[in-house]
Amino acid sequence: MPVLCPDPYYWIEANGRVDHDPDGTPRSFPGVLIDIEAKRAVEAERDRAIADLRTLNETLEQRVADRSAELMAAEERLRQSQKMEAIGQLTGGVAHDFNNLLTVIRGSVDLLRRDNVAPEKRQRYLDAIGDTADRAAKLTGQLLAFARRQTLEPEVFEVGQRLDAIADMLDSITGSRVLVRFEVPDAICRVRADVSQFETALVNLAVNARDAMESEGTVTIRLCCDARMPSIRGHGPGTGDFVAVSLSDTGIGIAPDDLERIFEPFFTTKDVGKGTGLGLSQVFGFAKQSGGDVDVESVVGKGSTFTLYLPQAESTVPGEPRPTGQQEAIDGEGRCVLVVEDNISVGQFATQLLEDLGYGTAWVTSAEEALDRLGSDGDGFDIVFSDVVMPGMGGIELAKRLARDLPAMPVVLASGYSHVLAQEGAEGLELLRKPYSASQLSAALQRRIAWANERNG
Repeated sequence: MPVLCPDPYYWIEANGRVDHDPDGTPRSFPGVLIDIEAKRAVEAERDRAIADLRTLNETLEQRVADRSAELMAAEERLRQSQKMEAIGQLTGGVAHDFNNLLTVIRGSVDLLRRDNVAPEKRQRYLDAIGDTADRAAKLTGQLLAFARRQTLEPEVFEVGQRLDAIADMLDSITGSRVLVRFEVPDAICRVRADVSQFETALVNLAVNARDAMESEGTVTIRLCCDARMPSIRGHGPGTGDFVAVSLSDTGIGIAPDDLERIFEPFFTTKDVGKGTGLGLSQVFGFAKQSGGDVDVESVVGKGSTFTLYLPQAESTVPGEPRPTGQQEAIDGEGRCVLVVEDNISVGQFATQLLEDLGYGTAWVTSAEEALDRLGSDGDGFDIVFSDVVMPGMGGIELAKRLARDLPAMPVVLASGYSHVLAQEGAEGLELLRKPYSASQLSAALQRRIAWANERNG
C-alpha cells in the first residue's frame, strides 16, 4: 500500500535577540521558539474559505448578470410583442374603416358612370362621395391627434365661454334623457390651445358618457382654474398652473383591466357598430400635444370621471377666433396662382380646380423651381399655393424665403401631415389641410390676398 509522506515543513515562530562581545562578535542568541503549526493551519483554512467565498461571489454575480440580461431580453421581447399587437390592432382598424369608406366611394362612382342616371340619384351619389371623404378626413385627423402629429392652431381663449358656447350642442348629442350640468366658477380661466380640437375632445367625452349610461343619466362638467396636474400613468406631476375640465357620468364604469387600454386607437368596449375606438385617442393626443394630459377615475357600476388638463395661459387678451366652417367658392377673377406641388396627380387636380374657379395658374414641382420662376419681382403672380412636404426645400422654408425676399407675395400652404407643423404649429401661416374642397381652397387664397393687400397698404 502507498506510504503518505508527511508535510516537509513544520511551522514555528522565532522571537529573540543577538548578544555581541565587546569586539562585536555575535555571542549568543537568547529567545524563544513558538509552535504555530496549528495557527498556520487555521490561517490556511481561513484563506481557503475566503478564496472559496470570493469564487462563489463572482459566480453569483455572473449568474445575477446573466439573469438580468435574460430578464431584459424577455422584457424587450414582451415590449416588441405588445408593440406588434398594437400595430396590428391599429392597422386592422384603419384598414377596416377605410375599406368601408372606399366601398361607398367606389360604389357611388360606378353608379355615376351608368348612362341615364336620374338627376336625384346623381345628386345622392355625389353627396355620398362628399360625406364619405369628410369622414375619411376626420378619421386621419383622429389618428394624427392620437400620435400627437396633428397641426394645431392654438389661440388664447376663455374656457368658461367655450363651455357655454357648446352647451346646446352637448345637450343635443347626449339626448333628452341625459341631464348635462355645468359647474363653472366666476373666475376667468384661459388656456392657449386649438379651439376646434378642444371642442372635439369635449364632444368625444360626452358621447362616451352618454353611451356608458345607455342614454339616461347625469353628466356633470366642472371647470377648475389654477389647478395642479397630478402624476398620471406613471408620469410625474405637471409644473405650473393648469385649467382642469372634468366630465363625470353616472354610467356603468370601466373595468380595471380596460383602464390601461382605453386611450388606444380602435380599442373599444362598445358593441359592434356603436363605436370606432378613436374618440378617447383624440382626447389623449390633443391633451399631450397641448402640453397637458387626461386622467380617468372609474368605479364599476358607479360611473367615470375624465379630467382634461391644459396649461393655463398667462395672457389676458383672448386670440381672435380663426375662420371655420364651409365657405362658398369665390371666383378667382383672373388672379394668377403659382402652384408648387411635387405630386403629379395632386398638381393636376389643383391647377384644374383653380382654373375652374376663375384663376390663372402655373405649376412647378419644387420650391427651388418656384423661386426661379418668381425671380426678384414675382413674375406677375398674385399668390403662391404650395404643398408643405416636398423633396429638397419644403413649403415652410419656401414661405420663409418669400417673406424675406418678396414680402408682398402672399403664400398659402397645403398639407396632409408635416412633422415640422406638428411640432412648431402653423402660427403666422395660412394653412389649408388636405383633403380640401374647392370652396376651402378659394376662400384661403382670397383671405391671404386680402391680408397681404391690407398689410402692404
